[in-house]
Amino acid sequence: MDKSSTAQSKSSPIVVGLDIGTTKICVTVGRRSNHGKIEILGIGKAESSGVTRGVVSNIQKTVQSIVQAVEQASAQSNVDIKIVNVGIAGQHIKSLQHRGIFTRKDLNNEIQRKDIDKLIEDMYKLVMPPGEEIIHVLPQEFTIDNEPGIKDPIGMAGVRLEANFHIISGHVSAIKNILKCVNNASLETQELILEPLASSEAVLSEDEKEAGVVLVDIGGGTTDLAIFHEGIIRHTAVIPFGGNIVTEDIREGCSVMRNQAELLKIRFGSALAAENKDNEIICVPGLRGREPKEISVKNLAHIIQARMEEIIDYVYHEIKASGYEKKLIAGIVVTGGGAQLKHLSQLVEYNTGLDCRVGYPNEHLAKNEVLPKNVYEELKSPLYATGIGLLIKGIQKTEELQEWRNQKPRSGESEGEKPKKPGSILDIILKKAGGWIKDDIKDEDYIK
Repeated sequence: MDKSSTAQSKSSPIVVGLDIGTTKICVTVGRRSNHGKIEILGIGKAESSGVTRGVVSNIQKTVQSIVQAVEQASAQSNVDIKIVNVGIAGQHIKSLQHRGIFTRKDLNNEIQRKDIDKLIEDMYKLVMPPGEEIIHVLPQEFTIDNEPGIKDPIGMAGVRLEANFHIISGHVSAIKNILKCVNNASLETQELILEPLASSEAVLSEDEKEAGVVLVDIGGGTTDLAIFHEGIIRHTAVIPFGGNIVTEDIREGCSVMRNQAELLKIRFGSALAAENKDNEIICVPGLRGREPKEISVKNLAHIIQARMEEIIDYVYHEIKASGYEKKLIAGIVVTGGGAQLKHLSQLVEYNTGLDCRVGYPNEHLAKNEVLPKNVYEELKSPLYATGIGLLIKGIQKTEELQEWRNQKPRSGESEGEKPKKPGSILDIILKKAGGWIKDDIKDEDYIK
């Protein structure tokens, strides 16, 4: 490697993603490599016992798990972790469409970033139902002086700037609890990111987003959904069912312990009963001197298929409700821990009539000489889509802030006046929720 590329790698900021899931808490540490891919420096994971269906239900247990995962990632990456990009999910997440209008006073200059920031800022003033706060305001298409369908209006001339927005909201209490867990673990929040948005960064290509695609992230407690069309996010939803409910069904249906049910699902589980032979039997050890239990692989698949069909029905209902059912050329991409279930993509295709593939986050990962080979191979699993996605989103945000800091004053601005800081999506909510955004990020903030 030449000296210039080494310098470039060193100047790339180190960022941390924190995925607070229902089954696991995962911390990923990384930065952008010289070739634009993501270089993972370390990873830590811990069992999550304080989270139910994507929402924190026990602060103390969640903090312990976060600390454990952070210590692992810190030791592996040799980075002192202080600032994290945190994922948020849960049944309380809602989305809506809204239109904003802004009439510009400065007619001599072209449309600038600050005009779009003003429009986004106005969206935060929307009156939400009691107990709800806006998490993300995502611009879709812009209209300039009645000329619709503009994706990037910066640099254009115009007086009346309009935009369609996709607005994502959540419960204040759920957001506060996540921030409290992060603060109690002696960490600071750079940004709070909706988990399906993070997963989409890790597993979807730009072509798929342009053609029309549904991302379905099947986690332990929730199934997250995001619909893209023409490169723009159109719909998001969180379904309160995931892999854990399948495990519970196996536990009850086969009369086995919960840990045995989880092993049965992972090792022998299938989402299509028809793909299994009638004569295949699994022998489960009995409890303390009792006879072993025999379970048919086909019966196990019937139990799993029934629940997965219910989850797919919820997903299909959301697709139809979005109005994009007929516009999804790229079909469905399933990811998350639940996507590892055998024959799942075939079941999704049978039930929805849409093409389906499993999404792996490996296309964004740079080849890694630092991590042990088994850890690097494990990272390619759909299980880590959200963790790697949070890292990618965090890197994008950090680069945006660095770009702002390096920006020189534009024409018409005094030498001492800097352009307006890009408004963080969470500035307002974090002020209300008692959180804090770190926007002046340096490597020394992470590394002692």
